Amino acid sequence: MNAVDTNVLVYFVDKDEPAKRAKAVELLDDLAKKDIETVLLWQVAAEFLNCLRRWENEGRISRRETLEHFQRLESTFRCVLPAQSVLWKSLDICSRYSLSHWDGMLVAACIEAGVRTLYSEDLSSGVDYDSVTVVNPFE
Repeated sequence: MNAVDTNVLVYFVDKDEPAKRAKAVELLDDLAKKDIETVLLWQVAAEFLNCLRRWENEGRISRRETLEHFQRLESTFRCVLPAQSVLWKSLDICSRYSLSHWDGMLVAACIEAGVRTLYSEDLSSGVDYDSVTVVNPFE
């Protein structure tokens, strides 16, 4: 199973980053077509929606665009809610890998959901975090 980090989704809609946007569009289009399921982690969905709302408040996008971007994402990838155990697992992950709280939460949510590949620009590409391998799609 695959998952993408918030930064990939942001680049997917960010007109100010055309090179990264093109790579994000290509990646998400490819993931939507693959036999291996790609899921939308709840934390990522919430962070992405927060970014869209911030852009909306800044006048970068309209309310309609916020809704369209989020609906497109939600209709393409199944949203996975975290179990309570993700909180405890994240404490362990953060300690062992020296990750920030939110990165530890993301990795723990991936582990709990059965994700094997996480596409992210923020975490170290090629590193295996307890069976979750990070791939930086922008390298």
